[in-house]
Amino acid sequence: MMNQTIAPMLPPTTTTASAESVAIGLSRASRSFGGQAVLRDISIDVRRGETLVLIGESGCGKSVTTKLLAGLLEPTSGRVLWDRRPVVDRTAGELQRDRLRFGYLFQGAALFDSMNVFENIAFGLRENGTETESAIRSIVCERLREVGLPESVGSKKPGDLSGGMKKRVGLARALAMSPDIVFYDEPTTGLDPVMSGVIDELIVRTQQRRQVTSVVVTHDMTTVRRVADRVVMLYPLSRLNPDEPQIVFEGTSDEAFDSDDPRVAQFVRGEAGSRMME
Repeated sequence: MMNQTIAPMLPPTTTTASAESVAIGLSRASRSFGGQAVLRDISIDVRRGETLVLIGESGCGKSVTTKLLAGLLEPTSGRVLWDRRPVVDRTAGELQRDRLRFGYLFQGAALFDSMNVFENIAFGLRENGTETESAIRSIVCERLREVGLPESVGSKKPGDLSGGMKKRVGLARALAMSPDIVFYDEPTTGLDPVMSGVIDELIVRTQQRRQVTSVVVTHDMTTVRRVADRVVMLYPLSRLNPDEPQIVFEGTSDEAFDSDDPRVAQFVRGEAGSRMME
């Protein structure tokens, strides 16, 4: 890892009454792929300025939930709401405008291999076409500094970067358009504990310095402890009865770790329990 300093992590902020307005949400949303249901009748409100963390077993629909919230997927039924207004009610122009509010750090960073780091971060700015090249250069350099990387990294290709550096470049790209809402899909997967801590610090610092709304998908309970204002746990439909809700927990991280629901307790504590017999 490069010898770059990251400011000491501040604790996650608690959502205050002034930040209670809903930024984005799902209302009784379901999603199927082919004949396979992944989400069923999900309702979630993401409050402006908070960091909402989605947890649950692999295949329970966490990443699909974020893609619905971001408008990258459409629900099979139900509604996606931005500022309490259904996405389907927007015109094509309104959709294009409102999507610029979102930044997305994909699992694995999803950088363009054919572009260098500078070009990856500048991509959205250039596609949007509202900034001069001089302004784009300034923004890219600022975003690199913001994630603890030197400007010299800009000339490197993604294949020359470590996993942690790729994640940081992916975050810089997500922040390039100064989004109001940032989605993080498994931001620490595949990273060592030190670099995972760096990414967690950047998530917290981004929320506090920019006052963004954040949605984080993770299996990493340390990340949950470090960054979450609120935690929502989904459960796989294959393990639920038809009348059981898919959201099995909603609350603070402390409440999740103290939960007496065996499904929640088993997951957050990493206990095999009865699953050994499956």
